[in-house]
Amino acid sequence: MAKAIALLSGGLDSTLAVLLLKKQDIEVTALTFLTHFGCDMSDSSSCSSDASSTAAKYGFTVKVSHLADKFVEIVKAPKFGRGRNMNPCIDCRILMLREAKAFMVMTGSDFVVTGEVLGQRPMSQRHDTFPLIDRETGLEGLVLRPLSAKLLKPTIPETTGLVNREMLCGFSSRSRKPQMALAREFGLTDYPTPAGGCLLTDPGYAHRLKELLRHNADPSVRELLLLRVGRHFRLASGRKVIVGRNAEENEKLLDFPEKNDYLLDVFGFGSPLALMEGETCRDDLLQAAALCARYSDARHLPVVDVHAMRDGESFTLSVAPAGEKAVDSLRIQKAA
Repeated sequence: MAKAIALLSGGLDSTLAVLLLKKQDIEVTALTFLTHFGCDMSDSSSCSSDASSTAAKYGFTVKVSHLADKFVEIVKAPKFGRGRNMNPCIDCRILMLREAKAFMVMTGSDFVVTGEVLGQRPMSQRHDTFPLIDRETGLEGLVLRPLSAKLLKPTIPETTGLVNREMLCGFSSRSRKPQMALAREFGLTDYPTPAGGCLLTDPGYAHRLKELLRHNADPSVRELLLLRVGRHFRLASGRKVIVGRNAEENEKLLDFPEKNDYLLDVFGFGSPLALMEGETCRDDLLQAAALCARYSDARHLPVVDVHAMRDGESFTLSVAPAGEKAVDSLRIQKAA
């Protein structure tokens, strides 16, 4: 029996690619990759979903691989450039396929499968980029793209008879109608709606990441995760203040404080939680308190008492809520 390693996000396309091979009685092991930027099965905001129920229903195995620092490095300096924002799509695909190749060799599998569709992604899913990606990974002829196979050069598993090319597809463009029709044939109904991809394609997140890299070329995982939460402000000293936008974000911010960080809120009023990172001076702390007061229900008062806590010790700062001019000058946001 032929054996394949499939790249699986949990989205419709990658799931269909697996099912097309399962239909030919090919043994499939699916790899899902975790990053700090979404577009994997761990992130509800991404283009994917948990495929465990699908794997159990159709009889294939799912393995998880965390790309961790390897992915962060290509985000900082991609060899093949970026899309419109911070998305290094070609380098990302190369990294994932290299990991899949290593797993293929380790398991004695025959080839690698992806759910890519010709013309669906403008940067990485083109006639000219597929061969480039395959060469860079050392997988020339061994990457099968079942959804667009009939529009591409036959791969080794097809020419050697491991895969019946006639049972594959010839999809192209960004339309999802052919995939949705194929999903109905398989009885596949539980799949996510299309999304924009990983966080690196989001203009707001990308702007925050660029700003972070200007201040710290080697950010920690914690700093990367914090980019997803709250309103972000950069003080003149270089310190950052993050202010929650709702109760859910306030709860998330409670998970992030480290030694010497400050947490601030306005006692007795509806208030955001604000996080001030690291050792700081009193002027910075007063600015952070003013920002916290600005987004609280006490914003119209001339002076607001802001509760501050650091390393288990607490105290009160009396400040005027930050004005609109100060907020606009300090907030990290993409220009309109």
